[in-house]
Amino acid sequence: MITIDGSRGEGGGQVLRTSVAMSAVTGREFRIENIRAKRKNPGIMPQHLNAISSTAKLCNAETKGLRIGSMELEFYPKKVKGRRLNLNIGTAGSITLVLQALMIPSIFADGDVKVTITGGTDVRWSPPIDYLRFVTLPILKKFGYSAKIQLIKRGYYPAGGGKVKAVIEPIEGMDRIKLMNRGGLISVKGISHCHLDLEKTRVARRQARSARSVLYNELSNMGFHGDIGIKQEYSEALSYGSGITLWVETENSRVGADSVGEKGKRAELVGREAAEDLIKELDSTAPLDRYMADQIVPYLAIAGGSVRVSEVTEHARTNVEIVNEFGFDVEIEGDVIRAKGVF
Repeated sequence: MITIDGSRGEGGGQVLRTSVAMSAVTGREFRIENIRAKRKNPGIMPQHLNAISSTAKLCNAETKGLRIGSMELEFYPKKVKGRRLNLNIGTAGSITLVLQALMIPSIFADGDVKVTITGGTDVRWSPPIDYLRFVTLPILKKFGYSAKIQLIKRGYYPAGGGKVKAVIEPIEGMDRIKLMNRGGLISVKGISHCHLDLEKTRVARRQARSARSVLYNELSNMGFHGDIGIKQEYSEALSYGSGITLWVETENSRVGADSVGEKGKRAELVGREAAEDLIKELDSTAPLDRYMADQIVPYLAIAGGSVRVSEVTEHARTNVEIVNEFGFDVEIEGDVIRAKGVF
């Protein structure tokens, strides 16, 4: 049995989610100790519980220690099966982080994996649902991954209540992942969104205008003079909230950035933060932004290949360490992550 120290590296929920996902992929049992030991509220939280329990259902795994607050977990996976899952995180816990754990092993199922998740779609410390839809999936699709994610309802902190449906199709194997050059800029898009009641103060519009102003000037200097298409969206939600996700389609990839609104934070600042972050990513000339750098690691481990990223974050380094614990061969050299691949 593989034993993992849950406090290593990034030391958060990612260690747990990646371990569970790679255990399901490889069929190898593992035990994790010191789960989120360095966090203010250590142990398994609701969104981690949902990620683990749903992945366990996916591969008919037996578990020990799967409960809120637990600092230790044992996971005994079996064969990954196609099935329907209906999950309710019960808070504004991140839907995207739960999906990240499920998306990896689902490609090895014997049929479609259909998931409905209720929780937070646009919350701090996790990728917004629009990043997953318009950056992560298009990049993975280039290498054979097949999934659809449908946003039914937005969910903001603290009540959550957002709803997302996903269908992940099994595939015989992913193509080798090769992303070393970004290529030229093709289009710039985004979605600026907020609670319906904030329409009277034009929050989504102000976020979009602020972002567009930054992008227009900076992208012109990069030789891009096309349209900057940022959609505005107002919707019913259980809590007030807002956010903006921006992405650039390039010849070989997509690069994204986002910002989430908070009480007392002006809409103009939200838009400017996302735009400045996107420009910073584009300045690196890498085909993958720092958020995608850690997300791509498990797929790179499985398929093999090499990618160049804008920044090798602690999250990315931790993911590399964890996948290697499960018998993969991934290494980091400068701003390049490469893997031999075993499937």
